[in-house]
Amino acid sequence: MKIAVEANQKEKIITDMESSFRKQVKKDKLTSAALLVYSEKQEIHLNIAEGAMHPDQPAYMASVGKIFTSVLISIFYEKGLLTFEDQLTNYLDHDFVKGLHIYKGKNYTNEIKIRHLLNQTSGLYDNFRPLLKHLLNNPNFNMSPQEAITWAKNHQKPHFPPGKGFKYTDTNYHLLGLIIEKISGLPFHEAITQYIYLPLNMMNSSVLHYSTPLDPDTQPIADFYINEKNLTNHKGYAGLDYAGGGVVSTREDMLTFMKALVTNKLITRETLDKMKADKAKYELGIDYGYGIMQFKTVPVLMPEIFNVWGHAGATGAYMFYHPKLDSYYIGTFNDFSYERKGVRFMLLKLIGQQAKIK
Repeated sequence: MKIAVEANQKEKIITDMESSFRKQVKKDKLTSAALLVYSEKQEIHLNIAEGAMHPDQPAYMASVGKIFTSVLISIFYEKGLLTFEDQLTNYLDHDFVKGLHIYKGKNYTNEIKIRHLLNQTSGLYDNFRPLLKHLLNNPNFNMSPQEAITWAKNHQKPHFPPGKGFKYTDTNYHLLGLIIEKISGLPFHEAITQYIYLPLNMMNSSVLHYSTPLDPDTQPIADFYINEKNLTNHKGYAGLDYAGGGVVSTREDMLTFMKALVTNKLITRETLDKMKADKAKYELGIDYGYGIMQFKTVPVLMPEIFNVWGHAGATGAYMFYHPKLDSYYIGTFNDFSYERKGVRFMLLKLIGQQAKIK
């Protein structure tokens, strides 16, 4: 009888998760969204979509892609091709990085280390948000990642010396992408395919406007929006996102990646622990390691049950692992209006529901 009660309770909670998801999408009149919840321990594998989207359709994952970039760097670290303490200037052209970080009249460019880029403590300015405004106003806008960094160098100011604060910027991850290209001798999208997609058999994944999935029969990417403007086919967007979040993938492929990371199939437990340990304070209740957001307990504001790690993106995309529940949460709302609402939905409507299972 107890087993039957528990099974009924689990089924009700899964139904409630699905219902909450579909109601959320319809309430805010979103074009499309997708959700995956997986727990081997609790025998949950929910993979659904709403609106003009199929459960097996790839989606642009925005800044969730940063964790792929940080893992690539960590793979090279384990191969002995770099260290986290290496200076950025060891890998990039002198003329390109010249004057990259001048703060209050002092040039700190030579003090920027790879670890500063990874945990967002370099002090560098952001190139994504300002240039996104230009892109929205100009349908012909197009910049390479190098040009986007150079533009920011000429138009933005650093926030603090390297290692003396925290400022989340895509510039840091664009620079990591260029370092990956220098070390691997491959374009960033080919490096991510060679070192992550192929080994994990992620057949339906790509990098936005740079590559196509390994499976030619993969469905087209789901549309994503900002202020009701469809950005999906805007080729100029690719140079702005690049290694800061260009991953396009299905939820099942993302689950494959996250499970491989958790079970040490991509990098060792020691390296993953190092990535999480060298962290900075993102905001109250969230630390930021090497491309990893870590939610931590704050009495009343952030209960212990919400302790997860992973990454979120501006389109309401998220990919997190919950160690205590041994569960994975992967999804997207494909809209910039959900930048914070996506994670809030995950915490309250998914984890909050699942934690009720006895």
